Amino acid sequence: MQDSRTTNPVAVGDRVVVEGEVIREVLPRTNCVVRKSTNLSRQSHVIAANVDVAVLVVTIAYPETKWPFIDRFLVTCEAYKVPVCIVLNKIDLYGETHRPLVDYFREVYEGAGYPVMETSAETGAGVEELRALCRDRVALFSGVSGVGKSSLIRALDPNLDLRVGEISSAHLQGKHTTTFYEMHPIASGGFLIDTPGIRGFGLVDVDKEEISTYFPEMLRVMDDCRFKPCTHTHDPGCAVKAAVDEGLIAGERYDAYLGMLEDEEKYR
Repeated sequence: MQDSRTTNPVAVGDRVVVEGEVIREVLPRTNCVVRKSTNLSRQSHVIAANVDVAVLVVTIAYPETKWPFIDRFLVTCEAYKVPVCIVLNKIDLYGETHRPLVDYFREVYEGAGYPVMETSAETGAGVEELRALCRDRVALFSGVSGVGKSSLIRALDPNLDLRVGEISSAHLQGKHTTTFYEMHPIASGGFLIDTPGIRGFGLVDVDKEEISTYFPEMLRVMDDCRFKPCTHTHDPGCAVKAAVDEGLIAGERYDAYLGMLEDEEKYR
């Protein structure tokens, strides 16, 4: 995982051998989270290394986190063996009109195999549960700008006085408050890696033939496909397509899979 194709050969979370003030060696990583570099499409950027859990903070409104972004993040974590917990934040802002979407979101992603927490930095809802998740672990916090990540981190540990931004009223998008990757010790034990808001997430080193294996709900049924390998697009007797037709796999997740097959452009 550590090669010249990455823009940062040393990443936050790396374990290193230091002599004086010089890094002499980067020790092998247990895992990492990688995305395509925004400026150099043939290179990748290591977001963090040696992560015990990735906490993906999302919102269904104010601003809306696009589902294709979520799915690309999840596929990357599956490929690099990083466990993920999805945190649905700003739950205090969602009224009865939003509840069906919240419930459907949970149905889709919990059905896929991911834990989903509902949190609010404003009311404290879900914060203790999230604190327990992070205790004595290295937790990577990530998400698009404006999802309330910095406020949520500050609710987890008030000693972490991170800057909190505002939402643009014109576009309901967040403004970047975290500008670089940084690891903080947290009072309850463990470490928290804070990341800048991400607007796009390009896949790195994931072959098209492997993408379906990084969708847990597809992996559960693909052994029943008539032909192997199966692209799960037009092949007859495809168990994945049958599961989509039967509602066992969410159509949004299947569409995200098709999008990843078609191109390697990052979603915005």
